[in-house]
Amino acid sequence: MRRLPWTLGLLALSLLFVEARGSLLGRRRLDHINQELCGQLVDYTHNHGADNRIWSEVLCQKRDMYVYLPPHYDPDRLYPFGIYLHGASQDEQAFLDLVGSFDKAIAGGQIPPVILAAPDGSIQGRPTLFNSASFFANTHAGNFEDFIIHDVYDFMMEHYPIRPEREAHALVGASMGGCAAFSLAMKYKECFKIVIGFHPALNMRWVDCHCRYRAPFDPCCWGWRTELNPHEALGRTKGVAIRFKYLLDPLVGRGPEAIDQISQFNPIELLDFCDIREGDLDMFVAYAGKDELNIAAQVESFLYHAHERGLTVGVAYDPNGKHDLATGRRLFPEVIEWVAPRMAAYGW
Repeated sequence: MRRLPWTLGLLALSLLFVEARGSLLGRRRLDHINQELCGQLVDYTHNHGADNRIWSEVLCQKRDMYVYLPPHYDPDRLYPFGIYLHGASQDEQAFLDLVGSFDKAIAGGQIPPVILAAPDGSIQGRPTLFNSASFFANTHAGNFEDFIIHDVYDFMMEHYPIRPEREAHALVGASMGGCAAFSLAMKYKECFKIVIGFHPALNMRWVDCHCRYRAPFDPCCWGWRTELNPHEALGRTKGVAIRFKYLLDPLVGRGPEAIDQISQFNPIELLDFCDIREGDLDMFVAYAGKDELNIAAQVESFLYHAHERGLTVGVAYDPNGKHDLATGRRLFPEVIEWVAPRMAAYGW
């Protein structure tokens, strides 16, 4: 018992060493990324030694965020603006794998200089397998929709030289973040005109006419999910079964009101709820034919209903692609080609 304080002291020193080493590696990673970029990545996180997080009035806590500034950034000039929303089981650090692609497109003159924000929308403030998806929505897990619209959007408009026109504002997201990008763009048309989704979950209530989620989209055999089976799997990714309960239990629970709550952030239903009309939004979807989570059926049912409403949606499709970063990178040039003329008037 007399040796316990010494043991605890040694443990504390070990933990401090591990924390310090992690901070050093974090700083080195950020320095390395910025050395590779033509622009600059500004750190509003606690990932690289110092605690630079922004305060969220909505969530009543500090939150991580990265901000990308384009090459030759001039604070006296106004820039187009985009928010990148990450996927489930991720946080703002997912943007570190993507920022180079945006930077090259800007430095190469393919798109105009743009300021990008990449906030943390994870429920617990870090990537997790369980409680892994906020969908950037207002749910039992927290008011993450308000976090984006009031905390992040207002912070960026106050601290950076961003053009005021909604036509110069974009929401971009992957998977869960793609779902959120579309739902937020529809709800806040006064703020955003451009919305882009990579592998986006655009119909959370998709089932075929036999109530099967894993079925391919068929306009002649299409139904609507009316109840949640928490143990049902959307599919498998990296050998792990992704079940509805992992994604939706923390948000909407399992009661009779759960489906109604999902409808509040389900993009295909928001087309009707928000009465989206041609010209309201510039929409683009990039998706894969061999998506392990059957996002293809979600996307294609959304595209079908959008067509019914007379809406134009740009599409990039990889028939052999999967629900992964590699497929997103292959589809990225088509996204850049589509978005360039829409931002041209607000950039160079």
